[in-house]
Amino acid sequence: MRTSGGRPQAVSERLVLGGTGWLHGGMYAVPDEFRNRPFRRSEALESGITRGVLSGPQFRRLYDAVYCHRSLEPSFGDRLAAARLALPDEALTTGITRIQELGIDYGPRTPLHFVVQGDHHLALPDVFLHRTVKLPPNDDGAATAEAAYVAYCAAARLIDAIKVGCEMRRLGLLDLGLLDRIIEEEPWRRGVAETSYVLPHLDDRCRSLPEAELLAYVVLAGLPVPQVNRTIELAPGIEVTPDQWFDTCEVAIEYEGRQHQEDRGQYNADIDRYRAYRRHGVAYELITQERLRTPRTAVRTVHAALVQRGYDGPAPDFGGTWEALFQPISRLVRPRIPRQR
Repeated sequence: MRTSGGRPQAVSERLVLGGTGWLHGGMYAVPDEFRNRPFRRSEALESGITRGVLSGPQFRRLYDAVYCHRSLEPSFGDRLAAARLALPDEALTTGITRIQELGIDYGPRTPLHFVVQGDHHLALPDVFLHRTVKLPPNDDGAATAEAAYVAYCAAARLIDAIKVGCEMRRLGLLDLGLLDRIIEEEPWRRGVAETSYVLPHLDDRCRSLPEAELLAYVVLAGLPVPQVNRTIELAPGIEVTPDQWFDTCEVAIEYEGRQHQEDRGQYNADIDRYRAYRRHGVAYELITQERLRTPRTAVRTVHAALVQRGYDGPAPDFGGTWEALFQPISRLVRPRIPRQR
């Protein structure tokens, strides 16, 4: 006890010694290594952080025995690391989660998808733990890109599987030979039938997810199949590479996404390309990000551009083949049988 003006005053403050311990005000001086990442409780206890501190206001529990500092806003990588700490060591990232790990920014970030061998039941918030009798091909704690794509196709819509598969092929992430091996050697695996269904629609020439989406809409609506990102010569020494080129009608289709406006280099290159089209009398049509959000409008825009240049073939067909794009592939390969009354 100490006195101030003759009155006792409680001492509840401890000072920091050697960079660890307690700060003024009763707060623990958290080492830097526990501020910027998830960690196991056992690791914290071994370092000297007590159970009382872990359960206090400076930390939050992410999963059973897995914590992070309150100031940390967990990134995608942090959430993966935390889930790995809470799951069995042999658990692998798979499906869309593994595809996102590989750098493709598409699909929901939650739940995180993992797969484990055996009948292992463990419920974690925002984690989907798949169980299998045999782990898929894997490397360094994750399913291979091919195995992850098979798992993704099991529950994906056709249009999403086409977009993701085309992007994986463009980036060199999807080896068709290894994919065929999974299909041939493990036909029982979840997603194999769905992957076989989508394979004929994959194209490695599309330079982005939206370009792959637009190509799928055009082809599956029954319009002529365009040449994709093929360089054409407008005049001697004047070359351009349209996203889609309809040779018989001499019509170029260009996708205009957000990056075309935000990236100034791309923006200026687009202006030059469109000027070249106009100077040499080549018809072109822009499909914007907003138009692509209404797929039928995008297809009708392409069709109208073709008709203006003499196309007299079938109009877009928005029947069963088109509707299949927006269905889970599992429903296409395994039609539902109506219940008997």
